[in-house]
This record gives sequence, structure tokens and C-alpha cells, in this order.
Amino acid sequence: MNADLHCHSTVSDGQLAPAVVAQRAHEGGVTLWSLTDHDEVGGQTQAREAAAALGMRYLCGVEISVTWASRTVHVVGLNIDPENEELVAGLARTRNGRAARAEAIAERLAELGIPEAYTGALEYVSNPDLISRTHFARFMVEKGYAASTQDAFTRFLGDGKPGYVPHRWARLQDAVQWIKGAGGEAVIAHPGRYAYSPLEFGALFGEFIDLGGKAIEVVTGSHTPDQYAEYATVARRYGFEASRGSDFHAPGPDSVELGSLPPLPDYLTPVWDRWL
Repeated sequence: MNADLHCHSTVSDGQLAPAVVAQRAHEGGVTLWSLTDHDEVGGQTQAREAAAALGMRYLCGVEISVTWASRTVHVVGLNIDPENEELVAGLARTRNGRAARAEAIAERLAELGIPEAYTGALEYVSNPDLISRTHFARFMVEKGYAASTQDAFTRFLGDGKPGYVPHRWARLQDAVQWIKGAGGEAVIAHPGRYAYSPLEFGALFGEFIDLGGKAIEVVTGSHTPDQYAEYATVARRYGFEASRGSDFHAPGPDSVELGSLPPLPDYLTPVWDRWL
């Protein structure tokens, strides 16, 4: 099963429309796919219909932004009902405030000698309500302020960097509740990206389990090969099911292609087993 259960389209901060992402997933050999746009389910109908036309199995998905211990964590919801009223309302509340945050980021970047960043970032946004740091990163690469989107995050936009502006996202308990209420399963996305101590990670995983969370991403485009092994160990230790996804946003040298990651270790239970 070549499952890719984490990627993005123009509905959030990706560069390709949902149907085009579906085609790219199919060309990459993906047999089970999910589009997981940030805090938005507006692309699910297009994605599901495109997947069906291409013969791919499809799980409706979303990636919810969460604030936990003063840092941002992402929780993927898989096999959700995208029309669930509580989920849709919760995502709308989570999106609220992105524009104000973006303006504050632009002000900080201007102080660093990067003018007109807000206007520049908007050039990459299909929905202004979903403007994000990734859109600023693309603007910075285009104008030569950063060598790559990762470089933009490393030097300017990442947590604690000069252009970073914190935002209060959903609570972990809200995100898990919305996902489960919509019939889905909650998955902690790319845990290797979070700068938590071992004690904090233990608290995060423990709270997630208590709330009904059952899975983490193990093989993901945000992880190194060493982290595949590290989070496979974590999955076994906590009894988590495992997920896999490229976190694809756009073609290019910074991107991991859909369907190209190695398989999950065969001793882990894939999160998708229950649905096949």
C-alpha cells in the first residue's frame, strides 16, 4: 500500500489545485491518498472526485493548527466527514486571526530590511484567510532574501526567529474532539519538527492518548531517515498506529514528491488498516 496521507493544495498553502495534486499522487504510484489542507476542508470534494476518477482510494483529511506548551503542533485528521458542522465551525475559528498575524510578520520583516512582504506573500495566496508563513517564505525566495523556503524558516520565520509572530491556535483537546466527532482519527503530524524536551514530548503524547488520539506520523517528508527509526520506536513505546505522508506543497528542490517515501516498518500498525 503506497499511502500518502499528508499533502497540501492551493486551498491552503500548496501551489497546485486539488485535482492536480491528485494527478501527481497517481503518477507517483500512490494507491491511498488524503489531501490535508491547513485548517480548511474546502478542497475535499475536488480531491475525492479526482482520486475516484484516477482509481485511487481516498480518505478525507485536514491538518489542524494547535498551540500546545506555547508552541505550534499540527494534528492531521484522517477519514473525516468534511461537512461535519462542529469541525467546519472549529476550523473557521482557527483560521480567524491569520491576516492580523501576517501583517505583524510583515512589519517585523520590514524592520529586517525586507519591505512589502505582506503584499508579496498575498501573490501566492488563493484564500487570504489562509495566509501563512509558507507564503512569506516563497516571496522571500522569489526576491532573493532566502535561498529556499527552508532557509527562510531557518533564518527568519521559524519559531523564535526574528520574523516569527506567535498565534494562539486551537487547543489540542479541541482538535482531537473535532476530528473524532467528524468520524475520523487524529494523528500527530511530523513530531520530529517540534523543539520539545523528552519530558514535554512525554506529556504531549500522554495527553494526546488521554484525549483519544491513536497515531503519529513516522515516515514523513519532514523527517530524516534517523527520525523514521526514532519515531517508529516512539510508536511502539506508546502503542501508536503509524502514518505516512510526504507533506507535499509544491514541485521543486525543497519538496518530497508524493508517494516517494520508504514504506513504514512492517512491525508497526498502519493507521489506515482499519479502513481497508
